[in-house]
Amino acid sequence: MPGLDPGIQRPALDIRSRNRIAGSSPAMTKVEPIRFVYRRKNPKEERVMARSATLENLVSSQFGSQAAAYVASPVHARGEDLRLVADEIAATRPERVLDLGCGGGHVSFAAAPVATEVIAYDLSSEMLAAVAEEAAKRGFANIATHQGTVEQLPFADASFDMVLSRYSAHHWGDVPAALREAFRVLKPGGRLVMADAVAPVRTVCDTFLQAFEMLRDPSHVRDYSIREWQAMLATAGFTVRATTPGHQPLEFSSWIARMRTPPVFVEAIRALQAAMSEEVRQHFAIEADGSFVLDNAVFVAQR
Repeated sequence: MPGLDPGIQRPALDIRSRNRIAGSSPAMTKVEPIRFVYRRKNPKEERVMARSATLENLVSSQFGSQAAAYVASPVHARGEDLRLVADEIAATRPERVLDLGCGGGHVSFAAAPVATEVIAYDLSSEMLAAVAEEAAKRGFANIATHQGTVEQLPFADASFDMVLSRYSAHHWGDVPAALREAFRVLKPGGRLVMADAVAPVRTVCDTFLQAFEMLRDPSHVRDYSIREWQAMLATAGFTVRATTPGHQPLEFSSWIARMRTPPVFVEAIRALQAAMSEEVRQHFAIEADGSFVLDNAVFVAQR
């Protein structure tokens, strides 16, 4: 209703003050004005709801409690995509590196033996603490942690030789904005290496993938296709130097355990797997226990 205080809920009709009919003829009809009773929301409750509703807080809460699991995760600690990222680091030999959405820190650990300084950057303070602890155990004194969002990087223009990110971008609320920020903080000629799950070309397979991801983890935003990634990188100003598609086998029980997926959502994922067409089943190589194969890709781009 125009003019209402935005902190006020929709008015509730006070039944005791509804129009009362005092007689049957118009002359005898007594009409009392309708009174509305307004209930103001609790300001503290509003602030709590606003905080919990942000994607950033959802991502942080989802991953903070599982920080140690992601540091130890075999899926994240190794893989062909991580090897490709490490090879690009070794070939470039950057002095200053930024690891966006560092998660368990495996990309930072790959860069530390080569770079002078590595900034492990993430939304989750718990994840960053786990990375700092593991870096100390490995003797990497050149890894520093920094908390923040990828859409607004607190770093100066042209301050990094290399920006890296692996299995993080599908949680970002605004990938184009993050890529523009990566472009801004890179030095001219600097390299960006992005590794992430990618959506299949076939729409029906894409639909099932996004459903799996969302049921397993409500902080999931989207797995983008290779073509979408290439377009977003080009729009941000990058020149795409290489695109390497790949596959990541995922063992179902550990995949859901890392996110502590509630049983009701686990059952929903299994129900979708049982209901999918043979085309989708073959694409993801669905096994009897729910394990499947995820499409991924590594993109190398230059500023």
